[in-house]
Amino acid sequence: MITIDAHSHYMPPEVAKNTAFFKEFWSDADKQLKLMDENYIQQALLLYPTSDAHINMGGWKKLCEAYNPAIGALVAKHKDRFIGAGILPIDSPEAIAGELKRIEEFGLRVISLASSYNGVYLDDPLFFQVYEFARLKKIPIHVHSQIMNPIGEERVKDLLLSPVLEYVFDVSMCIGKMMMNGIFLKYPEVDFIFAHYGGVLPVVKERFDTTYTMLRRRNIVKDIGKNPGEFFANLYFDTSGSKSKASLLGILEVTDYKHVLWGSDFPANQDFKNSVGVINNSILSAEERKYLCGGNFQRLLEKQHQ
Repeated sequence: MITIDAHSHYMPPEVAKNTAFFKEFWSDADKQLKLMDENYIQQALLLYPTSDAHINMGGWKKLCEAYNPAIGALVAKHKDRFIGAGILPIDSPEAIAGELKRIEEFGLRVISLASSYNGVYLDDPLFFQVYEFARLKKIPIHVHSQIMNPIGEERVKDLLLSPVLEYVFDVSMCIGKMMMNGIFLKYPEVDFIFAHYGGVLPVVKERFDTTYTMLRRRNIVKDIGKNPGEFFANLYFDTSGSKSKASLLGILEVTDYKHVLWGSDFPANQDFKNSVGVINNSILSAEERKYLCGGNFQRLLEKQHQ
């Protein structure tokens, strides 16, 4: 079974130059391939990290016109090493269907979404056509934390607190809103992968269940069809470069080993050895570790050929 990095980033130079942060190291595919070889990683998924590029390039449509073909070309050049994820023109709903077709034409096998877009989360009807496409084509949807105006930034904007807390809280809120507004019930065949272990989800999973049960008894909260934990158990989560044993154990209380994917978060995190090591040194059996290190993601991709 091969090892697959389910969370890495490459920023095409023409996009990187239009960002404030993603310039240095973010367009170095050769370095990534070198690190992959040194750590016996056969393939890596290239995701959009979310940035301010769409602001500086005149909108998401212009960004997609530059980003998706560049990722497609890189994947075609290294077809045995890289797996591409395409992005969508969220500010131009009429162009989304066309871009989904282009993503397919470019050979990109994953859709990369942010957890929110200027406060609009993925439960919004805007995304229904994306989910229908993903269901039809059996293409996974990876949800990355939003770094532009994440939840809480209107109250606290801090160079450390925002990336540590607000980015991951945005992922958790995204999951919560998708659950509360029936997205997981409506699209059970769609494979959603959430970055950073789903944010704070491992910490609050039990509270979700107990609070929901309590509020349902008093008819305060609507009936969502299942306990929250039952929804979470069917989602996928990536490790996003985490080297914490406690974090890994936490997500294994949310779901099972067949729904967790190892990811490096390259180039933000380049310590491949220890982020894989936390899996290899965990309580999981050797067979179970194979699923986290590549088997689970490989299974998701194989659905496209079924």
